[in-house]
Amino acid sequence: MTKPISIARLNSRALIAVAGEDWRTFLQGLITQDVESLAPGELRFGALLTPQGRLMYDMFLVGRQDGAWLDVEAAGREALILRLSMYRLRAKVKIEADATEVFAAFGDNPGAGWLADPRLAALGWRGYGVEVEANADEAAYEAHRLALGVPGPADWAGETTYPIEANFDLLNGIDFKKGCFVGQETTSRMKRRGQIKSRMLPLTFEGGAPNSGAEVLNGELRAGEVLSGAEGRAMALVRLDRIGGELTADGRPVRAETPSWFS
Repeated sequence: MTKPISIARLNSRALIAVAGEDWRTFLQGLITQDVESLAPGELRFGALLTPQGRLMYDMFLVGRQDGAWLDVEAAGREALILRLSMYRLRAKVKIEADATEVFAAFGDNPGAGWLADPRLAALGWRGYGVEVEANADEAAYEAHRLALGVPGPADWAGETTYPIEANFDLLNGIDFKKGCFVGQETTSRMKRRGQIKSRMLPLTFEGGAPNSGAEVLNGELRAGEVLSGAEGRAMALVRLDRIGGELTADGRPVRAETPSWFS
């Protein structure tokens, strides 16, 4: 049985249009995702990192005939435009805000004009400038994402998180074969060593979410930190070697859950 289509306008997201003769090579040397092979109408997930390899901005890349759209957090769009402009130097590239609206659909397939979410099929689809009537709000979409155990921008704010800790490698957000990008050395080294101590996982519990920043404890040992959350469920950055046994956060029992896609 298919689920009804839920369509939400994502007011927290906004677009940056990147075009010009050098747009591919410009982005290729900056972000975690391959741009050289991005085709018109294709959607990919990636990020811009700090030179030290920590997450600054997540983004979806939307291939277009004459360039690409970057689907980014609306609150950080202007800062990202400034950041990209700093890297532009003599490249023949145009970077500007675009007013096209961003939508998400989940449940049944919404049909033509939508692009499958490249992170995880169960997340649904994204639409850009689609002529639809929203029948759900963004909170419903965020609840859908959280139910699947997929972290979001609220979980990596502050340039303190490595993309692998936020599971970008498991959610098709890093192309390790593409060559250099900003922060590539640290990211590749973490992947190559294969010893990831901490990752973001969902927590389940009774009642409202523990405070953001609350310690997750395994007995008296620190097991992690609560990030964003809602009723009964939150994301946390946890030490993988300390999530067995009885966990607490804010003095309440919590349980770390391993999503089916996590491997």
